Amino acid sequence: MNKEKETKNSSPSKDLKIENKESIESPKCGIVMPISAIDNLTAEHWSEVLSILKESINSSGFTPNLVSDSDESGIIQKRIIHNLYSNELVICDVSAKNPNVMFELGLRLAFDKPTIIIKDDKTDYTFDTSIIEHLSYPRDLRFSKINIFKESLKKKINATYEKSQKDSNYTTFLKHFGEYKIAQLAEKEVTSEKYILNALDDLKDEISIIRINQTQSKNNTLNFNNSQRQRQLFIENYVENYIKENNYTNKIEILLNGKENDLIKYIENHKEVKSFFRTRNEFSQFIIKYLEE
Repeated sequence: MNKEKETKNSSPSKDLKIENKESIESPKCGIVMPISAIDNLTAEHWSEVLSILKESINSSGFTPNLVSDSDESGIIQKRIIHNLYSNELVICDVSAKNPNVMFELGLRLAFDKPTIIIKDDKTDYTFDTSIIEHLSYPRDLRFSKINIFKESLKKKINATYEKSQKDSNYTTFLKHFGEYKIAQLAEKEVTSEKYILNALDDLKDEISIIRINQTQSKNNTLNFNNSQRQRQLFIENYVENYIKENNYTNKIEILLNGKENDLIKYIENHKEVKSFFRTRNEFSQFIIKYLEE
């Protein structure tokens, strides 16, 4: 009797259902947004915005995924492009018009996959994407208005994804302008061994790049100090010649007479200048600073 009761209580089908439910992976909603300071907005501001977006995404039944994040090692650009292509939905925050964000938005639109664009209320619309509806939120992240925004975003996520699944002619952007062949990424199967080897190769490449950058940084500091002195000597020589040729007594008179541009042109005529300065702007600024010292 006890055995029979025990058998009834331990229902394997019920356990199996729970296990299957837990194993179902939620669709991913990628996030493209600024993460560092820009337009007088701090990194902490963007961290708050990210938390707000994640709340709306989770409440919509999606898994939030900052497209630059990954549990796997590998080249970051490859990771971003893969996430932009494979995530079921992407939210793109174009606030402050961060160049990287705009580029990644362009990639996602080229794939013509479900995309939601958001921006704060202080950012103007961009001409090329203004035809796409933008959800707006307050830049000051005021609590009451943010709650309204989160609810609107949740509805937009569900509506956009549902339409993309049901409508065979669904388009975010590209098909509004005619028939285009949508960009696709080539996919290929590899063995687990080859995948691990490729991942290790990517990791080695990243470590090599870090080491090279560290070495170059040290060398550049030494070279910079040396080149500064060489530049100084180079400029001093030509300034002295210019002073003599124009009957000035010192370099201050060049500034007082507004002849700094004439001096710049005078030195520019000598080919050696290219050995010390990469751009004309860098050269001009160095001259002005030298005259003011």
